[in-house]
Amino acid sequence: MTEPGGFTRSARALLAKFQTFGSANAPEHPAIAVHDPWPGDPACGARLLKSELSFWGAVLPLAPGIFAAEGATAVLRAHLLGFSWLRDLRALGTDNARMRGKNLMAEFLDTPDFLLAARPDIAGARIAAWLGHYEFFADARDDLRARLLARLVTDARTLAGALPAETRDGRALTALKGLIAAAVSFPDHAPFLPRASKFLAQEIEAQILPDGFQVERSPAAHLAALEDLIEIRSLYHAAGAEPPENLTPAIERMATALRALRHPDGGLALFNGTREESSSLIELVLSQAGRPSRAEKFLAHAGLHRLAAGKSVLIADAGAPAGPGLDRFAHAGTLSFEFSAGRERLIVNSGAAPAAGADWRDALRATPAHSTLIIADVSSAELRESGLGRRPTLVTAERHEDAGAHWLDASHDGYQKTFGAIHHRLLYLAANGEDVQGEDKIEAPSPVPFAIRFHLHPSVTASLQQDQAAVLLRLPSGQGWRLRAKGAVIAVEESVYFGQGEPRRAEHVVLTGKRDGPQLVKWGITKVG
Repeated sequence: MTEPGGFTRSARALLAKFQTFGSANAPEHPAIAVHDPWPGDPACGARLLKSELSFWGAVLPLAPGIFAAEGATAVLRAHLLGFSWLRDLRALGTDNARMRGKNLMAEFLDTPDFLLAARPDIAGARIAAWLGHYEFFADARDDLRARLLARLVTDARTLAGALPAETRDGRALTALKGLIAAAVSFPDHAPFLPRASKFLAQEIEAQILPDGFQVERSPAAHLAALEDLIEIRSLYHAAGAEPPENLTPAIERMATALRALRHPDGGLALFNGTREESSSLIELVLSQAGRPSRAEKFLAHAGLHRLAAGKSVLIADAGAPAGPGLDRFAHAGTLSFEFSAGRERLIVNSGAAPAAGADWRDALRATPAHSTLIIADVSSAELRESGLGRRPTLVTAERHEDAGAHWLDASHDGYQKTFGAIHHRLLYLAANGEDVQGEDKIEAPSPVPFAIRFHLHPSVTASLQQDQAAVLLRLPSGQGWRLRAKGAVIAVEESVYFGQGEPRRAEHVVLTGKRDGPQLVKWGITKVG
């Protein structure tokens, strides 16, 4: 959502502030009730009562003055200032939860204005959250109501002046959601709706790929963008207004893509800043979107492939990372894969902690945290705070199916600049879903040291067999799988899993190749019994 000329944007924002100073009193209540449609997490709500904000792998103590403090990471501060955590207090539904929310809103209103709070996506999230929880937190007998409504009017006008937002990713949709919510709730802001509609149509065109995947290539960002678009469609419906023509088709395509990103347990595949998420939330999102009948086999433009056979599902990332400016969640996990046997996850990536400090955040973004090959302990992409530097640019993938069996033949050039090497990976899933075969090959001018990792879900136990030629993997159901390899040394090592609310101990199988050894490893994961 880019518009040339920062001066024009600054002038509009300044004009909006002047209009605010000279405006009439704020309305006594929103003209149209707006409801936040998504469930909160009572556990996170309980932590808020204990003055702890938990989000995406980080915990922020809510000490006095927290809204002006700068100690937290940028992602965690954005979440704090966006107030979407109000739904966690609503999920508790107690008087203490209601009072805690009101006290935090009052503290925010007492905090002097600062730039981060006015960032378009943060302001948009806050406007939508305050309006979406207005009936729960804005007691008609409370002085907070008048202050809240006045700030909503101010923020909406400032947001309108700041659009189009400079960010090109899903945050632009959140900014538009806030402006549309304000336009719908306050009749004086109705003229902002045509302006928002214009920008919304442009953003949908730019952000939603033809295969339905959101352009950041992150299942988490995809889910968040779909939630925002569903809310936006509901706002248009509540106002009796006509949304952009491409809104509903985009929602339908995104819902179909979302199904391709799910494991049989209902949660998301852990690529590019993603955690499992609640299966019930995903079901709710799909039902609100208009449930598609099936999952796509692969998302061609995004390069994510879903191989399903028998009761098994394998999901692989065989696409190039999102480009500069769209890679805030990008991981160095090209050609990594995840595998589920029935509703039990077996092979996973390690998850993500985007709101945590740099050490944990980048450790989970690095190649060793993914089920793929790494050369000389160097990640396949250079990790930077805002995205990626060096990265794979040429990622190829060919897919074949025959009699219910699946092959995926892929490669990437992420190691071309550092080692002159290309990583080739061949994946095969048998028609009965009980046999996964793989081949990892390095094409390089001279041999290089490498390792191949298979991260295990924390519920999986791994036992290295006495001959050290295979590892027995046992699922909670008692089902067994055996991992064998040829051309590398097998070991079982400790790992950590950030796929759920809290980090969990886990293990991973490591296949280690030698610099002077073969640059080809064949491996298989086969059901036992």
